[in-house]
Amino acid sequence: MARYIGLDKLGKLFMYIRENGGIRASLGKLYRMDEMKTGRLVGQDKYGNKYYEDPSQFYGRNRWVEYAAHFNMEYDASQIPADWYGWMHYKTDLPPNRDGSRPQYSWMVDHSANVSGTKYSYMPYSTTKPKVEAWDPKKPAVKLD
Repeated sequence: MARYIGLDKLGKLFMYIRENGGIRASLGKLYRMDEMKTGRLVGQDKYGNKYYEDPSQFYGRNRWVEYAAHFNMEYDASQIPADWYGWMHYKTDLPPNRDGSRPQYSWMVDHSANVSGTKYSYMPYSTTKPKVEAWDPKKPAVKLD
């Protein structure tokens, strides 16, 4: 009977609010992530991202990441390290913090996010003079006779 009235959905909403830390924290999470989920914390990477899993959700939506607070609203998928990327995309069932068979070599480079489109993106520098000169409206026009 409660299912037909919708009380089970209301109960689930209150459970989400309680597990996310109250109304204010839930609204903040809803603003940052566009959805409010709850699940088991699987692990955290060294950049502060937290990884969750909820087996009651359907396959493909039951693993998610909450990006670190210092990213604010400027987060994207390139900020997930490769080992956690494999877990997020079901390449392995063991998260990296519980998988001891993953190789760690001294020559392996640390993860870095893709900075294309930001102020930190690479801009090539050229020492050659450009072939086409840009128009400058303040410069007087040259008269051709």
